[in-house]
Amino acid sequence: MTIQTSPRSDAPAAPARVRGLPRWVTTLAPVWTLVALFIFFGIASPSFLRPLNINNILVQVSTLAIFGTGMTFVLLTGEIDLGISSTAAISGMFAAYLFATLELQEPIPLFAGLLVGTLLGLFSGIICTRFRIPTFMGTLAISFIGSGLTTYVSKGRTLTTLPDYARFLGSGRIFTDEAGKGGFPFIVIVAAICLFIAYVVLRYTRFGRYVYMTGASKSAARLAGVNTNTILVAVLTISGFTAGLAGIVGMGRLGSAQPDPVPSYLLDTISAVVLGGTALTGGRGGILQTVIGLLIYGTLRNGLDNIPGIDIYLKEFITGLVLVVALVVNVVFSGRAARDKTV
Repeated sequence: MTIQTSPRSDAPAAPARVRGLPRWVTTLAPVWTLVALFIFFGIASPSFLRPLNINNILVQVSTLAIFGTGMTFVLLTGEIDLGISSTAAISGMFAAYLFATLELQEPIPLFAGLLVGTLLGLFSGIICTRFRIPTFMGTLAISFIGSGLTTYVSKGRTLTTLPDYARFLGSGRIFTDEAGKGGFPFIVIVAAICLFIAYVVLRYTRFGRYVYMTGASKSAARLAGVNTNTILVAVLTISGFTAGLAGIVGMGRLGSAQPDPVPSYLLDTISAVVLGGTALTGGRGGILQTVIGLLIYGTLRNGLDNIPGIDIYLKEFITGLVLVVALVVNVVFSGRAARDKTV
C-alpha cells in the first residue's frame, strides 16, 4: 500500500522557474542584461564605448562599490542597513573637522573617520541583536543619529579644507605622465580592493559560509552551531566600516564635506546589489553578482546621459522603468539557480 503525504503548509514556496531555458541562460541573466545595455547604448551613442567614457563609468560606480561591499554582507544574512548614508556623512565630516578645525595631522583624521563609521555599525548590530530590534528599525534609528551628529559637528557648514589622504583616495591618479595628466583613478583601485577582499572572505572562509547559512535559515544555522547574533553584529560592523570609507572617499572626490547625508546613496546601493542577483531574503548572491549589478546601474545612468535628445525630466522615469524590468527578469531567471550558490 502506498501512503501519500501532502506537503507541509508551512514549507517555503519554491522559487519561480523559467521552463525550457538552459541553465546558462537563467543563472547568467544579470550578465545578459549588462551585455544588452552595452550594445544598446553603444549603438545609440557614438561616445559611449570610448575608453574615456568607460573610465567615467568605473569612477561613477566606485563609491557605490564600496558601499555595496558592506551591503552585500548584510543582505546575504537577510537583513538590511538603512544607515549607510548617514554613516558616510558623519565619517567624512568628522575627518574633515579634525583636520580643518582641530588641525590634527594625517593620517589621524582618516583613521578617526573610519573608526566612527565602524563604531556606528557595531552599535547598530548590538542594539538589533541584544534587544531583538528588526534591522529595518534599528539601522533607521542609527541613520538619524548619524545625521544629527553630522549637523552638530558641521554646524550646517560645508568644509572644503580636507585631508590630503582623502583627496588622493577620492580624486588622485596613478601612472600619470610627466605633466601630471592622464593616469588611472585611484578610487577605482580602492573599490576593487574592497570587492576583492570581500569576495575572498565570502568564498573561502568559515565566516563567509556562516553568513550564507544565516541568510538561508537562521534556525537551521543555530542548530548547526552558528552564533547568528554574532554574525549579524559582524556584518553590520563591516557595513559601517565600508560606509565610513565610502564617505571619506566620496568627500575626497567631491572636494568637500557636506553637512547633510546624500539620500541617493542608500537606494542606489541597494538597487545595484539586488540588480546583480543578491536576494533581499538572504542566502543567495555574492560579490560577483554585486559587481555585475554595479556595472548595470552605472551603464544605465551613464548611457542615458550620453544619448542626445532625451528630455532631462524623463531620465529618472526611464531609469526606474528599466530597473524594474531588469529586476523582474533577473529575479525570475535566478529562481532556477541553487539557493546556496556563492558565486
